[in-house]
Amino acid sequence: MIRKKNRKKLPLLAAFLVSPFISWFLSAIALFLSLWVIIPAPTLFLYPLAVGAPEISPWLVAIHTIALFLNLWKRHSGKVYIILLICNLFALILSLLPLMQFPAANAAIATQMQAVLGENYLAAVPQADRAQLRPQPFILADAFRGIPIRDVRIDRAIGFANPDGVSLKLNLYRPMQIGKYPAIITIYGGAWLRGNPDYNEEFSRYMAAQGYCVVAIDYRHAPKYRFPAQLEDVQAALSYIKTHADDWEIDLNRIALMGRSAGAHLAMLTAYDSSVLPVRAVVNYYGPNDLIGGYNDPPFPDAIDVRAVLRAFLGGTPDELNQLYRRASPINYVKPNLPPSLLVYAGRDHIVQAKFGRSLYERLRATGNRAILLEIPWAEHAFDTVFNGPSNQLALYYTERFLAHALKSSDYQPIK
Repeated sequence: MIRKKNRKKLPLLAAFLVSPFISWFLSAIALFLSLWVIIPAPTLFLYPLAVGAPEISPWLVAIHTIALFLNLWKRHSGKVYIILLICNLFALILSLLPLMQFPAANAAIATQMQAVLGENYLAAVPQADRAQLRPQPFILADAFRGIPIRDVRIDRAIGFANPDGVSLKLNLYRPMQIGKYPAIITIYGGAWLRGNPDYNEEFSRYMAAQGYCVVAIDYRHAPKYRFPAQLEDVQAALSYIKTHADDWEIDLNRIALMGRSAGAHLAMLTAYDSSVLPVRAVVNYYGPNDLIGGYNDPPFPDAIDVRAVLRAFLGGTPDELNQLYRRASPINYVKPNLPPSLLVYAGRDHIVQAKFGRSLYERLRATGNRAILLEIPWAEHAFDTVFNGPSNQLALYYTERFLAHALKSSDYQPIK
């Protein structure tokens, strides 16, 4: 009896799945999401849609393909049906845009990497380390299943300073095997207003599994604590790391600083001006570097109110605090003999515009520094929050190669 009932339900289920309602519903939802591939978010509330839509584009392509198939299978007559098919095709094209732009972006960064680091820049990296690198800049299966991450040792909430009664902590991520490892010190973003060392933990775990000690550090937040308090906290963290390097299995001659957004700003200031640790490389994900330029030329639309963020961070406008704005701008510290820099900027960024990344890149190159610019045309600010998206897959592929070249080459010379 139960089997007979189930057999009766199957035709009903099939009919439901191919009903116009399902195909129209899929089409409407996917079209709404796909529009954010090209539409900038006018408010902070809508910003996650603009960030996420390009990064889930493989999913959107799949949904549009299914909806289009269902609509073609269940054919109808009339204008409504024609309009529906046109919307399906339009949405499918929108969702394909990031994947269509991917080859050109990949070719551009591959050429830069070879031009700046050498045609065979991974030759001095041990074979065992090269074997762990991602094999391709984009793996379609990873876009659906996620990027595999192996187990690592994690020590959380290690206190390193207590300025003005604010308890600052760091997270430590290490490979499972005890050893001596190069270190990546990461600084989170959040407009200098919010955040903690748990941010972007997938990256920290991933890189630890690749054979690095990753130290994610904290800092005090504006507006209660204004610049240079955040920079002082970064230096305090570096001093603490230096003291505990042996216990944490860190090779102090192989240190990279990495930050995202506000954290990239602090990483650049530290590496380009004065650091209590020798820095072999800097990785800057969409970091503000010209704060006067950013204030005078905000993005449009300006979802987070960039000027208000800068006033909260620095305590006033560039007209009121010109010297402080200059002091807080990493681009003003560019000089010869800086550590190699990887600059990763989103072409559609409406918080830190990509043109500021290009200006920094040009200044670094003009002063004889090794710098590489990876600009992702379809991406928005904070694209790597979707860790398995096309943008982060591209950025991760070259970030891990850049860091392997800087920190794992067997022919490196210790910094004195």
